[in-house]
Amino acid sequence: MAAPLLQLQNIALTLGGTPLLSSADLSVEPGERICLVGRNGSGKSTLLRIAAGALEADSGSRFMQPDASVRYLPQEPDFAGFDDVLSYVEAGLGPTDDPHRARYLLERLGLTGAENPAQLSGGEARRAAIARVLAPDPDILLLDEPTNHLDLPAIEWLETELAKARGAIVVISHDRRLLTKLSRATVWLDRGTTKRLDRGFAQFEEWRDKVLEEEETAAHKLDRKIVAEEHWMRYGVTARRKRNMRRVGALAALRKAKRDARRSDGDVTLAVNEAQLSGKLVVEAEKIAKSWGETPIVHDLSLRVLRGDRLGLVGANGAGKTTLVNLLTGVIAPDAGRTTLGANVAMASLDQKRAALDPQTTLKDVLTGGGGEWVEINGARKHVVGYMQDFLFKPEQARTPVGKLSGGERARLMLARALALPSNFLVLDEPTNDLDLETLDLVEDMLADYPGTVLLVSHDRDFLDRVATSVLVAEGEGRWIEYAGGYTDMIAQRGAGVAARETAREPRAPKGVPKPPQGEKQKRKLGFNEKRALETLPAEMERLRGVMAKAQEILAEPDLYARDPARFEKASAAYAQAQSALAAAEDRWLELEMLREEIEG
Repeated sequence: MAAPLLQLQNIALTLGGTPLLSSADLSVEPGERICLVGRNGSGKSTLLRIAAGALEADSGSRFMQPDASVRYLPQEPDFAGFDDVLSYVEAGLGPTDDPHRARYLLERLGLTGAENPAQLSGGEARRAAIARVLAPDPDILLLDEPTNHLDLPAIEWLETELAKARGAIVVISHDRRLLTKLSRATVWLDRGTTKRLDRGFAQFEEWRDKVLEEEETAAHKLDRKIVAEEHWMRYGVTARRKRNMRRVGALAALRKAKRDARRSDGDVTLAVNEAQLSGKLVVEAEKIAKSWGETPIVHDLSLRVLRGDRLGLVGANGAGKTTLVNLLTGVIAPDAGRTTLGANVAMASLDQKRAALDPQTTLKDVLTGGGGEWVEINGARKHVVGYMQDFLFKPEQARTPVGKLSGGERARLMLARALALPSNFLVLDEPTNDLDLETLDLVEDMLADYPGTVLLVSHDRDFLDRVATSVLVAEGEGRWIEYAGGYTDMIAQRGAGVAARETAREPRAPKGVPKPPQGEKQKRKLGFNEKRALETLPAEMERLRGVMAKAQEILAEPDLYARDPARFEKASAAYAQAQSALAAAEDRWLELEMLREEIEG
C-alpha cells in the first residue's frame, strides 16, 4: 500500500454536549477516489473540515505529508474580502501554479471573473468555489456537496474534470450518479465511527445492508444471552445457595454493553397528508408563452398533466424551469395562451431556495403554522414532537431557531412542512438538495405510493430515473419538449443529455453548388468516419475493459506500492486513462447508434 498523503485516526469531537464523532478514521493515498457517506447530521462535513485543517478535533491525530497540497470545497464558500470572482479564484493558487488556469476554469463554468461575489446566485457561487479548488490541481481535493445548485451541464462537465484530476479526491455528495462514476472506495460514517469498503459507491448499499443485518443478529444474540443469564440468576441451583460473582459480573457487563451499544438513529418516516383525489385533468396549458424582456422563456407550449403523472422539468440554469412551474401552477400569468388547474386540486410545494423559512422561527412553529402543539396527518392528530422525530429531529430541537439548523436539517424541515399540508398535487423544486441517501430512498418510495400528481424540478439524474414518468426538456428559445420515461430514457430518445447543446449552424455550400430550396432538408447520411467508428468502437471498448481489468489485477497485489512504486503508479495511470477513454467511447458509440437508427427509421 502507498504511504497516505493524509491520515486521521481515532478522531473524536463533541458539539453542544452531544458526541458527534467518537472514533473516526480517514486515510487518503495518492490518486484515491473516496466517497464519504452517512446520514445528515452524522458528521460528514465536520470530518471533512477536520481533514482540511479547518477544525480541530477534541482528540485523535491528523497527519499530512509536509509537501502535499490540499484544497477544500465547503458547502458555503466565504467570499469576504474579495471585490470580484477572479481575485477570489486566484487567491487559491500557489506560487508555482499556472495563473491562466483560473481564467480557463471560470470560462468553462460560464463566469467572466468580473462578477461581484455579493451578487452571485447559489449556482454561480458554487461554480466560483469549484474553480478555486480545481485551479491549483492539488494533491488532495476535499469536496463537500460539489453538485449542489449546479445544473446538469455543469454536473456532467465536473464529472469529466474530476475524472481527469491528478490528485486524490474525497467527496461528499447526494448525487448517486456522480458517486458511482467517480469513487473507487467508500468510507461510511455511522454513529460516530467509520467503516471502509475498498470498492466504489455502486457496491456500498448492498454492503451497508449486510453490515446492519450482522449488527442486528449480534444484538439479538446479546438479548438472548441476557435472558439466559437472568434465568440462571433467578432459578439456578447455585444461585439459590450463593451468587457466583463471576457470572454476576458477566451479566452486568452484558447489560452495560447493551446500554452502551449506539443504535442507528432510526429511519425517517414519511407520510403524505393526502387530500381528496383531484379530477383526472390536473393541469392544462394551451399555447402558453412567456418572455422576460427580449428573452423567450416559454413559447407556444401545450401540455396536459393528468392525475398520477410524475412530470420532471430539466434544463440548464436560466432555462426557465421555475418560471414554467409558476406558469403551470397559476402563480404567474402567461403573456399568451392560458393555463387551467383541474377540479379539486390541492397543492403543496417545496421551495428549492428554502426562502420561506424565517431564520428566527422555531422548528415547532414552522410545522404547526405558529400555534398549537399538533399537526394533522391524514385526518389523525399527531403531536408536533412525534412528527419531528419522524424526520430525525430530537425533542429538544423543538424550540431551535431555523437559522441554527444545518443544510440537511433545513431540507428535512421543508419536506416535513410540505408533507403536512393536505395535497393531491406535489410541486417539488430541487427536493434532493442537502438530503442524505437514505432519506432520498424514502422520498422515492413515498412518491411511488403517492396517489396524487407530482411536478418535479431536479438536476439529480438518478432521482429523475427513479421517479419521473416523463421529462420536459428545455430545448432553447423557449421551446420545451416532453419525453416519456426518466432522464436516461430521455437521452436515448433525444440522442443527447441536457449538456449545453448549441444550435448547429448550417454549413456553407461550396462555390458553384446550389443550396437546397428553402424548406427542403438534405437527407442525412453517415459519413465514412462515422461508419468506421460504429464498426470499430465495440472492439475498442472491449479492449479498454481488458486494460482496466489487467490494471486492477496488478493494483490488487498485496504491498505493491512498497515493493514497486513505479509499477503501482503505471498501473494506476493505465486504469484511469482506460476508464476515461471507455466512457468517451461508450458515449460516442451511443450517439452514432442513435443517429443510425434515426436515419434508417
